[in-house]
Amino acid sequence: MFLVEFGPEDPDDPKNWSRRKRWYLTTIASLIAFNAGVASSAPAGLASNLALQFAMSEELVVLCISLFVTGYCVGPLLWGPLSEQYGRRPVFLSTLPIYTCFQIGCALAQNRASIIIFRLLAGIFAAAPFTNSGAIISDIWDASTRGKANILFANAPFIGSALGPLVGGYISVSGISWRWTFWVLTIFNGVCIALVIVSLPETYLPILLSQKARKMRVETGDHRYYAPMETNQLVAFTDRIKQTLLRPFKMLFQEPMLAATTVYTSFIYGTMYMVFEAFPSVYQGEHGFNPGTLGLTYLPVVAGCVSASFVYLIVFNPRYEAAVRQYKPHHVPPEVRLEMAMWTSPLYAIAFFWFGWTSFPSLTVWGPLSGAFFLGFSSILLFLSLINYTVDVYLFAAASALAANTVVRSAAAGGLPLFAPRMYSALNPRWASTILGCVALLMMPIPFVLYKYGTKLRAKSKFAPRLHS
Repeated sequence: MFLVEFGPEDPDDPKNWSRRKRWYLTTIASLIAFNAGVASSAPAGLASNLALQFAMSEELVVLCISLFVTGYCVGPLLWGPLSEQYGRRPVFLSTLPIYTCFQIGCALAQNRASIIIFRLLAGIFAAAPFTNSGAIISDIWDASTRGKANILFANAPFIGSALGPLVGGYISVSGISWRWTFWVLTIFNGVCIALVIVSLPETYLPILLSQKARKMRVETGDHRYYAPMETNQLVAFTDRIKQTLLRPFKMLFQEPMLAATTVYTSFIYGTMYMVFEAFPSVYQGEHGFNPGTLGLTYLPVVAGCVSASFVYLIVFNPRYEAAVRQYKPHHVPPEVRLEMAMWTSPLYAIAFFWFGWTSFPSLTVWGPLSGAFFLGFSSILLFLSLINYTVDVYLFAAASALAANTVVRSAAAGGLPLFAPRMYSALNPRWASTILGCVALLMMPIPFVLYKYGTKLRAKSKFAPRLHS
């Protein structure tokens, strides 16, 4: 009787907010993730400048770029679970200003040790949107619309990381200091902070119910009103911290579904950064592009991501909406989300062979460019399918699941690019891309296996809610 909950039409429930407001919040959350994506790869366009300024080797320059993404391994362990304890808004308001300070540190760095350290620390605090932005989308949208909203979130890191080298490359050849790359990133993040302060409310349902319960206790003077989350407030602080930090790892090792999707998304995310580091070998080494023109070669990846979004809206999302109507009033099984991954996983493997074996200097540059287009196209559809599946499987534990996913895929994105320059120079682009394509072929059965056995796995899960479907 005194348990505080939201009714079906309660205006305080984020899922009942106006569609305009929810799309605005989705855009803001995705913009913050896009900001972090641009920052992760922008120094790739400054490789020659950094090497000259700080007497860095090629490997050390790549490390300077990769350490930002490596910071994502630490950040999600804090920001995802902490957002489930204290809310989405406080986490953004605490991490983004600190991230800005470290970007300023990069802009003012006077030696290679300082810029390397500042890049790592910036990455730790820039990781917040990669867990919180996806969780916000889960908070405010129902299953039938969440897929559309996740298009923006899924595109943000890929398009951001593809456009980053273009920004850095043109600043590199424009005649102004390379440090302006970091000043531009600082200004961009300042805009994001302002948007969060002004227009991003709290969206996490348990926090909102706790706020409503406190308000009712004050208004009525009856202290028996309570929210579900408040029943756990008496747990010792140290136990809560342990739960907050260990829950993502616990889920990762106990949940086969999360482990499988994490392995696949880690390969997708890691090889994307790896291929970005291989672009100079292909386009500068074999086709003679300068750093500014090299930045343009990342645009086919962006075009692929955008094209994939339209394919999702035109082909796959209507099929999911039909499934919602079919299963109504019950939940749609999360396995329906995997249909898109089953269609695109073969194309993803083919794209590596296409990119590699059309990269001969004697062939037109449009060969590897079109291969990069299909890498972006298939990557975004696979990533979107697997992230939607993860969110639908775990729902209220989605932030912790995304945190575990982000940690592992960020480790891949931080580590794999370190091997790219030597791998592509030692093996040449053809055979190096062939190795990646063969690994992609090994990953291809994952969505098919989850589609077939997902229902049984969810029934045994400790974190997936029981769905009537």
